[in-house]
Amino acid sequence: MDLIEETFLAVDPDVVSAAIREPRFTADLWPDLDLSVFMDRGRDGVRWSATGALVGSVEVWLEPYGDGVVAHTFVRADLTRRGSTTEPAQIDDWRKTAAEHQRRARHAKAVWWGVKDRLEAGRKPGEPAV
Repeated sequence: MDLIEETFLAVDPDVVSAAIREPRFTADLWPDLDLSVFMDRGRDGVRWSATGALVGSVEVWLEPYGDGVVAHTFVRADLTRRGSTTEPAQIDDWRKTAAEHQRRARHAKAVWWGVKDRLEAGRKPGEPAV
């Protein structure tokens, strides 16, 4: 599964960088994954190894843009075999993978919109970043 999700936040990149390091953020975004940081890129984001419902890597890359930041979320992982948190499943039905991809894409967008609402609180459209 290769999933890419992008959200613009009119917020200082350092604030978003701190938010993605909160345990609450990763628990909300990937509740069925066990994560281990393998590359902390500072202000630019974090990459994690993932096990659990998926095995592979997940990443949030923060790209400063205008008066805010574009948060790029990447999931590069395989569904795991039933009963295992580390062995990839053999999927014969592409629809299962497609449905899981779509479910995770919608979930990621909802989580990011929640982060956006929280971090941009009090900012009216057209006003400078918070």
